[in-house]
Parts: sequence; structure tokens; C-alpha cells
Amino acid sequence: MLEWQEAVKVRHLDRLSDFLDPRQQEIVRTLIGHDDEVSLSFSGGSPFAERQRMRLTPSYLETTEDDFQLRLFSVDYPAKFVTLEHREVLGSLMNLGLKRDKFGDIFMSDDVIQCVIASEIADYVQANIQTIGKATVRLNRISLSEHIKPKDDWEEATATVSSMRVDVIVAQMYNLSRTKVSPLIERGLVKVNWKIVDRPDFIIRQGDYISVRKYGRAKIMAIEGMTKKDKFRLRFGKKR
Repeated sequence: MLEWQEAVKVRHLDRLSDFLDPRQQEIVRTLIGHDDEVSLSFSGGSPFAERQRMRLTPSYLETTEDDFQLRLFSVDYPAKFVTLEHREVLGSLMNLGLKRDKFGDIFMSDDVIQCVIASEIADYVQANIQTIGKATVRLNRISLSEHIKPKDDWEEATATVSSMRVDVIVAQMYNLSRTKVSPLIERGLVKVNWKIVDRPDFIIRQGDYISVRKYGRAKIMAIEGMTKKDKFRLRFGKKR
């Protein structure tokens, strides 16, 4: 990123990144956001987008939505007969052998599913995605202005845990043994607030987002106190 910053300032080039998660965006803002000689902007194709592409240009250049090279697709599938989940949609996209960084957000609300894709791979993805889960599907390109507001669909539950360690929390939320959770952490498959956590004793706090590859995402909604046996009482949500 610092090399890009120098290229923009000295050589007057512009740079467009792949999709960045919120943590990566914050790092970029910290590194570059106060440089008056460069212009920093983000877009994920929707004001609700979490994953966004970053454009870095000389300060005298304007950036439009077209400059982010985004494509929005609607997933056409037999919604009356099949229910699709976020992980199934993402799994089908990833099975194409492309980097996760080329895919933006997947928006889901009731029977409507949309996904944002980098334009440089959009035609390939549209031609090759034919099934998601057990459903036959078709991707239809639509205007970015047709984005939906994703449904904030957290399935809430409560639990009591002996510790706020990440291995304990993940085991409880996903109904896994701690012996199964440890290898997931060691292999870099567990993230907290979009950052890979490689220590099982990492402490989870209220409001933290947790994601486990192939198991989905969860959020610690509240730490509601302690039990008489000195266990933590939690309320958490998991993405459906």
C-alpha cells in the first residue's frame, strides 16, 4: 500500500485494489488517509456493503462509481422449492478457483440474493455458475442502483462458558469439541473482527465478530453477567 501511495504521488498513477474487508480498510485509512496529495475512496456497490474496493488517485482526480469496476448480479433460482444459505452461495463462487478478494458482498433478503463481483472476472463467473447447493441457478446482471438492503438475519442463542477464550467460544457456538477447534485456529481458519487469530487463548469481547471457515459468522451480542458458578452468560447471534 505504501508503494502504491508513492506511485500515485510521484508518478501520478491511480490504483484500484481488490475487495478489502473492514479491518483492511481501516488499516489503509490509517496509513494513507491524512495525505493531502492523494485521494482515497472506497465502494462496494452499495451503501450497505461491508467488503469494498479501494481507489487511490492524485488529489486532483475525481472518482466515480464506474471507476471501481463493480458488477452486481441477481441470482435466479427456484425460490419456491429451494432455500439457499449465504455459505452455499459463497462456496459455489469459491469453487470456481478464484480469489475471495475478487468477490464483494452477498446480499440476501427473503428470496432475493445478489452478489457483487469485480468486473474483470464477472463474465467468467456468470458463464460458469450454474448450480448453488442443489439448485440450478442463473446469474443475471443488474444495475448497481438495484441493490437491496440485506436482511440483518442473526439467529440468536444463549450460552454459558467457563472462559472468554476464542477456542472455548467457538466450540460452544458451533457445537464443536475443543480438540476440533484447535486445528481450525492453527490453520488460520478462525477470524475475529476480520483478523486471523492464531492463539487459542485470544480473549473475545462483547461486540466481536467471529468467523470460522465453512462454519459461518457469529457475533457476541452481549455478555449478560456471571452465573453462580462463575461462568460467563452470553447472548450471541449466528448468520443464517
